[in-house]
Amino acid sequence: MTAPARAQPSSPPARRRGRRRSPGQSLRAGGEPYVWITGTGLVLCVLMTVGLLTLVVIQGVSTFWPGDVVRVELADGSAWMGEVTRTETYRPEPGVFEALPEAARAAAKARVAAAGGASERRLVRIGNFELTQEHFRWVSDFEVAREGRPEWACVVERLTWGRFYGTPVAFVRDGAVVAEGPAEAWRLFEAEHEASRERWRARRALETHDTGVVNRRLEAARLDLREVELRDGADSAAHAAARERYAALEAESQAEFAALRERIDALNAENARHRLRFETADGQTKDLELAEIVRAYPANRLGFFDRVGVYLSRTGEFLTEDPREANSEGGVFPAIFGTLVMTLLMTLVVVPFGVLAALFLREYARAGWVTSTVRVAVNNLAGVPSIVFGVFGLGFFCYVVGGHIDQTFFAAKLPSPTYGTGGILWASLTLALLTLPVVIVATEEALAAVPRSMREGSLACGATKWQTIRRIVLPRAMPGVMTGAILAMARGAGEVAPLMLVGAVKLAPELPVDGVFPYVHPERSFMHLGFHIYDLGFQSQNSEAAKPMVFTTTLLLISIIVLLNLSAIVLRNRLRRRFEGAQL
Repeated sequence: MTAPARAQPSSPPARRRGRRRSPGQSLRAGGEPYVWITGTGLVLCVLMTVGLLTLVVIQGVSTFWPGDVVRVELADGSAWMGEVTRTETYRPEPGVFEALPEAARAAAKARVAAAGGASERRLVRIGNFELTQEHFRWVSDFEVAREGRPEWACVVERLTWGRFYGTPVAFVRDGAVVAEGPAEAWRLFEAEHEASRERWRARRALETHDTGVVNRRLEAARLDLREVELRDGADSAAHAAARERYAALEAESQAEFAALRERIDALNAENARHRLRFETADGQTKDLELAEIVRAYPANRLGFFDRVGVYLSRTGEFLTEDPREANSEGGVFPAIFGTLVMTLLMTLVVVPFGVLAALFLREYARAGWVTSTVRVAVNNLAGVPSIVFGVFGLGFFCYVVGGHIDQTFFAAKLPSPTYGTGGILWASLTLALLTLPVVIVATEEALAAVPRSMREGSLACGATKWQTIRRIVLPRAMPGVMTGAILAMARGAGEVAPLMLVGAVKLAPELPVDGVFPYVHPERSFMHLGFHIYDLGFQSQNSEAAKPMVFTTTLLLISIIVLLNLSAIVLRNRLRRRFEGAQL
């Protein structure tokens, strides 16, 4: 018998150095092309997002930084003064040189020819619109005969007519010159300007607040008279008594109006006494009332910290004041307030309804064609254009619901609508409908992620279905619910198209929340940062002046959305840490 063959020890397996394709395996079978394609797509998306944010941040942050003022004398004898906003290279048309004097024409042609047929030109913000009928002017380098930066060239930001550029030459009081020369005139301006602005603010308070109080009291009496007429008839004794009370209040109001007008005229007369005289680049003089000057500074005399002061002053005005100059100047506080209030109202409405709908679909509804149809409808609703929601909100909320509210509770005000027109309440409800699918889908996914064993354990301990949902399921699904709320806020805060139909307006200085009873006014129109950006970019008569404000307002809107989202994310993370031990 032959002995069994001894087993040969197996050699150690060779170390695998890398993934190799077999000779018959294609490159596509290994998945490498798809990895590169998806990775490239991700990189492109990140680059586009970072590039857009970088552009918005750079342009938005630099809007309020004060620049130097240049004075240029052109070859044709004209002179201009202003701030350079941008520079570009272009190729002049042959007819451009014909407008130059004959003595400068040859030199200009030679200069452009030496540069290869191209020339630099600058867009100068010249202001002084009431004198020049222009806000900006292009100045080509070959047109410039002399250029300088005058020491006392001032930038003047006014309540009306836009910016003014000139050199202070005299201070005028009661029509007489009391100081001459830039230095002395500027000294008196700095001493008197703040007092003039205080008088202007006092006058504005009288025109808006005090006059508004009297008007509201008179309007309330008129509505009472109208209600008595609708209830008892125009020939009733109650209507006659109400008419007498209204007549007495009207006479009293007229006396109050006269007293307010006297105080307003006194403030206007005092402010009209103080003026600062400027000389423009072409030698014209202009007297500016101190109360109409929001801010003025000698741009070429400012040091670094002086420029920082101007920058902070402009930033503070932007965040806390009302708009002026067709929204291209001043602040955006009403738009900030309206955006925040509308977003919070929308969130308070959409989250409870979205959670209830998701709870019913996930926990109570039986599987079937009805539930499937509802889910398909919810998913399709997320793809409906936002302007369609605006049309629905205008037709249903404003005209139907608001119209019935006016007929029931505000009949005395008709035909002027109260709730039957656009307002912040209807805008919030419209955007709640717009973002409802986002909350429903996110909440359903969060409910589905709660382990079934937790439900069964709670039911086994004797809890009812609602107790299980309230104490076990909802707390552990709350981070997912907050995710839906975050997505809803991010989308709703940036929507513009529906708001144009249901309440957002160009200018609404009266806030939806104020100190006047009943303190909350959901029927009022409001300003929104998204609509404000649209108005600045496409509806402004001075598009060049509004362009920097577009970037600044965009940066502000992004910052507000990020701040709201971060607040919700912090709350979500706290909820997640609280229940992370119970999540699988």
